[in-house]
Amino acid sequence: MKDRQLGIYPITYSDVTDTHTLMTKIYPNMQQNYYWSEDFSPKFYIAQAQAGFIAVTDTYEGKELLLPEIQFSYAVLHFENLHTSTKVRKLLRKKQLQLKISTDISPVIKKIRSHHKRCWLTPRYEAMLLQTQKMHEDFHLIESHIEEDGAYIAGEIGYIIGDTYTSLSGFSSREKHYRNYGTAQLVLLAHYLKENGFAFWNLGQSYMPYKFALGSRVYERRKFLNLWYTYAIY
Repeated sequence: MKDRQLGIYPITYSDVTDTHTLMTKIYPNMQQNYYWSEDFSPKFYIAQAQAGFIAVTDTYEGKELLLPEIQFSYAVLHFENLHTSTKVRKLLRKKQLQLKISTDISPVIKKIRSHHKRCWLTPRYEAMLLQTQKMHEDFHLIESHIEEDGAYIAGEIGYIIGDTYTSLSGFSSREKHYRNYGTAQLVLLAHYLKENGFAFWNLGQSYMPYKFALGSRVYERRKFLNLWYTYAIY
């Protein structure tokens, strides 16, 4: 790490792969969560993800930057805490919705972009994600979605590291006809992760109400990293 810009520090591949730097400079610094990088290589992306960061993008002086975040706290779902509302239970029974899982993430990314006016999941970020596929034996990108009449109604993308799954971004239809489909997709994904032996679901930032309605709990950074290094990095 070098001089500050943007009010935050730059970060490099050597920073996120050096245990001493992580343990003595980055993880204990509870004044800092975001860092910036011009490195959009798949190698750097996988390394920062393995170190517990979740990266988005932003633009500074006309230049697109990667912003890895080592969060102050994380929303984590342990599957025994999963809560399914009565409305979602009824929807799942009535429609018999099925979750589809794939490594072809581009269709869901297209839907995510169309549903978010200001989307950090840019074409450059997507290209970087696609380059990570099959690059590392312990890093796997997936998408999950539910369809109706051949149309994607709700879905998300995320990655698998070790016995963990981390959400990146998602979408759900805003049409009244599809109310609760977004939550249904999350519930079905939680069941899929549980049935396939995942230890927990990292939902990232811990301020969104829907995550707690699902049954998530908050882990402050230190406790989250203890959990992360038990099940993601071993």
